[in-house]
Amino acid sequence: MPPEMIPIDGEEKKRVCYFFDSDVSGFHYGPGHPMKPTRIRMCHSLVMNYGLYKRMEIFRAKPATKREMTQFHSDEYVEFLSRITPVNMNSFVKEQHKYNVGDDCPVFDGLFDYCAISAGGSMEGAARLSRDKCDIAVNWAGGLHHAKKSEASGFCYVNGMYIVLGILELLRYHQRVLYIDVDVHHGDGVEEAFYTTDRVMTVSFHKYGEFFPGTGELRDVGIGKGKYYALNFPLRDGITNENYKSVFEPVIRQVMESYDPGAVVLQCGTDSLSGDKLGCFNLSMRGHANCVKFVKSFNKPLLLVGGGGYTMRNVSRCWAYETGLAAGVELGKEIPMNEYYEYFGPDYELDVKSSNMDDMNSPEYLDRVKNIVLEHLRHVGGPPSVQMTDVPRMPVDEMVEDDPDEDMDDPNNRRPQRLLDSRRQADGELSDSDDEGEGGRRNQASHKGAGSPTSGRRFGAPVGIMSTGTTHGVGPSGAPPVAGAASAPAGGQTSAPEQTAMDIDDGSLLSQATKNTATPPASTNGTASAPLPKADGERPKHLGGLV
Repeated sequence: MPPEMIPIDGEEKKRVCYFFDSDVSGFHYGPGHPMKPTRIRMCHSLVMNYGLYKRMEIFRAKPATKREMTQFHSDEYVEFLSRITPVNMNSFVKEQHKYNVGDDCPVFDGLFDYCAISAGGSMEGAARLSRDKCDIAVNWAGGLHHAKKSEASGFCYVNGMYIVLGILELLRYHQRVLYIDVDVHHGDGVEEAFYTTDRVMTVSFHKYGEFFPGTGELRDVGIGKGKYYALNFPLRDGITNENYKSVFEPVIRQVMESYDPGAVVLQCGTDSLSGDKLGCFNLSMRGHANCVKFVKSFNKPLLLVGGGGYTMRNVSRCWAYETGLAAGVELGKEIPMNEYYEYFGPDYELDVKSSNMDDMNSPEYLDRVKNIVLEHLRHVGGPPSVQMTDVPRMPVDEMVEDDPDEDMDDPNNRRPQRLLDSRRQADGELSDSDDEGEGGRRNQASHKGAGSPTSGRRFGAPVGIMSTGTTHGVGPSGAPPVAGAASAPAGGQTSAPEQTAMDIDDGSLLSQATKNTATPPASTNGTASAPLPKADGERPKHLGGLV
């Protein structure tokens, strides 16, 4: 019996572009690290076996280049990422400290390749939205939102800047872009990038207090021209579907009315789900997905990206369900056979339920914060006074030059097989037992610093120019996940910043959970992936312009 897909009544059909690269699952942060790129492939397996490939175009984005990365990050930082390996890392001790690499953001085999191949989807998705080739673009491998110009942070190396570059691409065609973040952690990297401009509004709903990254208090609203164009809604532990909806919908509705963005980027971090290893919220899968459904209802060009999420079976459930919503269908509850089927037991259902944890967000607290946020929106004026001129796709001195190697690129080229063969499936990479499930969440500071020095915060709007290549249709993924076996240094913890936001009490840190070291064997059960439609796309040769 084919898996159930129920069309959503009354919805206009949307053109959906979905980006996936099977190589992204072949990396491993290190033993015990909660970030597991295999979650992207688990989600893709559900997407394919539910049959969603019939309702959207699927692309494999070309990996990003060094040059693209240096349009936001410093040259020295990108060069460092391209050179460091587990073998030579002892020769880069000073640089690791300088760039915050080594604890939360470990050095692992293929680090630079991971950054490159997980990045292109957001840029190419934004490009296709801008050219009216789709209505919704989906890239679950994107969305890591903590990386800074010259610093890794919160499991993010450079991927945060691909949200930034995706937004910059949208700004070539739209006067204003809205960025919404529903990750349990504050979207500090993206907010920082656009803190001084009124052409991008950032809205983040997150846990605030003694919790990574320690930023995103209520009174952080932007500076200069960007004042009141950064909105933060600090939340407490245990927020439920009903309470989240009661603040998310009125705030976003007013943002849409006051700001009237030309396009929207929605960061769908799933660590806000109930039972996440590093989260502290109590949203069900459908409560989380309501954010996607609500934002989609405004019929704006929409880029959906991933983010946090550390209980892999729940991450993949949620993103697969939200992919279905983007494509105009509600997926049936019974999970179809797939290569990771055994990890969705014992119920084998497409659902993440809320728990009975206490909600520390009182109605009075939520109303008070909501009213302040809505008051901030009263200061938002009309469209920004900028002249919308076309930005050359490449510098004048390069317009007459062709890349002699570009036409020779093999669209199906991957990392050399010798590199894949040198990897081993890391023990426990597919295990959902480490600190997962009810009562199994890990103290956030175990893997992410409990805060960041407030004195070191940097704000500024980037200028982006990037050179790029083409997109190629992908075929079905048949090979099992491959992961590196490089070990990482033990995670560290930094002190939390002092709380200064209007005397809002955000509770204490979660209790430290006992680590479960059970490591079930990798799954071999499943069905072959369904064939994918071939499609060709293109991202721009260059983009640029002041924000």
